[in-house]
Amino acid sequence: MEKILFRKLLIDCLIFFLITLVSSSIIIWVFQAVNFLDIMIEDGRDYLVYVNYSLLNFPKIVSKVLPFVFFFSFFYVISRYELNNELIIFWNFGVNKIQLINFLLIFSIFLTIIQITLAAFIVPTSQDKARSFLRTSSVNFLESFIKQKKFNDTIKNVTIYTDGKDKKGNLLNIYLKKEENIDNFQITYAKKGNFINKKDAQILVLYEGETINVVKDKITNFRFSKSDFNLKNLETNTTTYIKTQEVSTFKLIKCYLKLNNLNFLNIDTKDVIIENCVSANLNNVIKELYKRFIIPFYIPTLMLTILFLILKSKENVNYFNYRIFIFLLGLLIIISSEMSLRFIKNNIFENIKIFIVPIIIIILIYSVIYFNLNSFKEKK
Repeated sequence: MEKILFRKLLIDCLIFFLITLVSSSIIIWVFQAVNFLDIMIEDGRDYLVYVNYSLLNFPKIVSKVLPFVFFFSFFYVISRYELNNELIIFWNFGVNKIQLINFLLIFSIFLTIIQITLAAFIVPTSQDKARSFLRTSSVNFLESFIKQKKFNDTIKNVTIYTDGKDKKGNLLNIYLKKEENIDNFQITYAKKGNFINKKDAQILVLYEGETINVVKDKITNFRFSKSDFNLKNLETNTTTYIKTQEVSTFKLIKCYLKLNNLNFLNIDTKDVIIENCVSANLNNVIKELYKRFIIPFYIPTLMLTILFLILKSKENVNYFNYRIFIFLLGLLIIISSEMSLRFIKNNIFENIKIFIVPIIIIILIYSVIYFNLNSFKEKK
């Protein structure tokens, strides 16, 4: 009977949890998809790129909302069980409260492993694929999104300006700057120009203009009646900078080891280019690893916080206030887990006290619950 009761409680919690997780993730995804649409429009991407990029960002949303949805779902279901007198059935059948606590705690550890898998492996892979998808896709609709009388910098290292369009749709009085670095750049002026598509590439054809090339201190220029500017191999600013969250966990660990060695030797990594390192900032790398492997351990602390609910019954005068207190305590733990990132330091040993905080909280809360249940038995 005990297994049946445990199974029913877990199934009820899981159903509500999954429904809430999927629905909330979809709602957030829809709002983000609107923002992604603005990015796609700004970059001149087609609809297929937009759809794929949006879908590849869905695992990240699920990973972000999972801890709060987990806390809210299990808090709601266990509260409902108490209010509907369903927990009394557990106690009448001789179920020990510690047994129930241990059962749900083990499940939360299982969910922690799922969250680590999601945060450390699935999300970085999907984010990397999303970035790669943008990087390999072509800029197709740039012509439609060139804003008149404004410097447009959608394409990496390229700035385009135009006074407007004539009746035939040609761009008028075009200024185009392509910059490799501060010392090497190219400036082109043209009276008019238009976009044409050749196979899988989009080309800006310029008419009646002049190009000025600057290579260090050497300046050359030439006039042209017609010149093609190929957009095929150019990246947009959206795809330029890879973020730490997009790097695989294995590469991130390798990056940490390399940066830590340089840090130990007191070598400034600010201007050092290191293979497999998206960032030469050791602190950022440690923070990302912390988010992937340590923050998920706050899930069992949330479960134990919820299980404070079974220490009191609804007949208690202050039960409503008690529930509010437990809910606020859970929210505080969620917020604190995110804020703990601010205290991450470059030295891994200095961070150990932050890394073990969730384990200490788990032991502390479990001890408090165990002590309260034993005290209650002794009074009886």
